[in-house]
Formats: sequence, structure tokens, C-alpha cells
Amino acid sequence: MVGLLEKTTGLVGFGVCDMVKAEPDNKKSEDQLQCGQLEEVILQAENELSLARKMIQGKPWEPLVQEPPANQWKWPI
Repeated sequence: MVGLLEKTTGLVGFGVCDMVKAEPDNKKSEDQLQCGQLEEVILQAENELSLARKMIQGKPWEPLVQEPPANQWKWPI
């Protein structure tokens, strides 16, 4: 079990996170996920949860209060 804890992620702005309990070996967990470092996956999940909460408040699935300008959704601008 010696050396299983990461001392640093090597990524600027990412702290080491010890939240994973099912697989104590971080490298094995990262290999299984194939989505980058665990800290990145956790950050992405937190961002998605935050977006879901904002969408509940904003209710983007409901009809618009007023019609949008004629070319608002035209791409490219």
C-alpha cells in the first residue's frame, strides 16, 4: 500500500482528491475510467451537477416568453 496516494496531480489548479474508496489504487481507477485523472473526472461531475441545478432554475425546455429576433439563432454570425 505504500506509494498509492498521489502527492500531486501535476496539473495547475487541481488538488489531489482522496474521495475514491472502491479502488484504492488511483492509477487502476484512472485506467478503468479512461477519462483522465480522477481529480479531472470529479471536477467535471461537479460542473455537470452545477449546470443541472442552473437548468432546473432556468427551465430552458419551456417556451420562450417572447419571440427571439429574426436571426438570433443563425450560424455563423
